[in-house]
Amino acid sequence: MNLEEKLVEEMKQAMKTNDKIRLSTIRLIRSSIKNREFELRRKLEDEDIFKVIQGMVRKGEESIEQFQAGGRNDLVEKEKMEVEILKSFLPQPLSQAEMIRIIDETIQETQASSLKDLGKVMKAVMPRLGGKADGKVINQLVKERLSP
Repeated sequence: MNLEEKLVEEMKQAMKTNDKIRLSTIRLIRSSIKNREFELRRKLEDEDIFKVIQGMVRKGEESIEQFQAGGRNDLVEKEKMEVEILKSFLPQPLSQAEMIRIIDETIQETQASSLKDLGKVMKAVMPRLGGKADGKVINQLVKERLSP
């Protein structure tokens, strides 16, 4: 079962159990997927859907920070629940040790030696880690590994 089918099944289940937040979040995911498909003029693969959901998680986490700064605890709780639902559709994140191992392999494969090679390493490592780790974390780890 691909991710699109899983989303449909989860949506049906949320309708049956009358889980309004889960239902609205899944509908929001499906809407974002449809918009992205329209932009790209093609059907999205699971990896593309993971990227869409990761973007939604990032936006949700930014919203949480802003709601907290504004003292809107009611909206903070709602947004936290939505972010947790979004994360449930993403693959299990890799551990720090696993990410470092893959980054080190990629650095050896690309023969990178300094921070000047950051772009080359990131280009090679993102397809391997994309969806399983946050891009900011990957970038930071690559910088640490390439720093003298």
